[in-house]
Amino acid sequence: MENNDTNTNDLSFDNRIPLEDLKNAVEAIKAELAKVIIGQENFIELLIVSLLVEGHVLIEGVPGIAKTVTAKLFAKTLQTDFSRIQFTPDLMPSDILGTSIFNVKTSEFEFKKGPIFSNIILIDEINRAPAKTQAAMFEIMEEVQVTMDGTTYKIAEPFMVLATQNPIEQEGTYALPEAQLDRFLFKIKVEYPTLEEEIKIIQTHHDRKGSKPQGLINAVISPEKLIDYKQKIQEIVVEEKIIKYIAEVISKTRNHPHLYLGGSPRASIATLNAAKAFAAIDGRDFVIPNDIKRALVPVLNHRVILTPEREMEGMSTDSVIKMIMESVEIPR
Repeated sequence: MENNDTNTNDLSFDNRIPLEDLKNAVEAIKAELAKVIIGQENFIELLIVSLLVEGHVLIEGVPGIAKTVTAKLFAKTLQTDFSRIQFTPDLMPSDILGTSIFNVKTSEFEFKKGPIFSNIILIDEINRAPAKTQAAMFEIMEEVQVTMDGTTYKIAEPFMVLATQNPIEQEGTYALPEAQLDRFLFKIKVEYPTLEEEIKIIQTHHDRKGSKPQGLINAVISPEKLIDYKQKIQEIVVEEKIIKYIAEVISKTRNHPHLYLGGSPRASIATLNAAKAFAAIDGRDFVIPNDIKRALVPVLNHRVILTPEREMEGMSTDSVIKMIMESVEIPR
């Protein structure tokens, strides 16, 4: 049953949409990051997919496993502005959005834009800011704009939020509201490196002899190229049976005995968009079931909630999502 979609990449076919340039650009980003980042191939690929479909990413992992460094270096591969915001318990909405300041010369209030007015935004420890500050992110993440004092200010595209959080240290943190979690395309769980990767990380650090990793990374994609790639992804062909497959999987999350909360229609659309990007970076102009499978876990990780009983048993959302995927027949 699995062979139906795993071997599709080996077949020769003619694309109706020219994707060679996009595929090469993705490889160029990976090659730049590989100069510094050891392993984390899945993490990097999910960041690229999110960028191509205008999604935001929540990155979860323990301290010291290069979450922030990877996000910063990823932003450096793009010819765009970058802004980093450290979330703290005393952070106010105006610290992010900006504030109106009275100009004595003109006798009028002027809006001074905050650090959110950039292209790639890295928010470190997003769960450390209180609810009031979290709520200030809703409009930005959904509509790419800020409304202050009755005036709406558009944020220049591309716009992408990369937010990190630590799953272990919960003292002094605030759980993100479900409505805000739903605005993230992916939740990426970054794991510890393998022993071989750890050895390579130490050796690479030693070989750099104190030189900063940022200096090794070059920008490889312009905003104009990015707009072109996004347009190509929208044209990727998706058959009706693939759409039905997505709907069936997401629908099953809503009435599964192990889940208290299932995926919303936004989860279905996120899965579709991510699958189209996965197809494009593989050089295909059509979606296969394997693209859907690659998207489902990071798309649903933060959108479904386990029942208290299953949580107490130590079950993970990943295992339940995979269980649901296996229970739905793969389209042929």
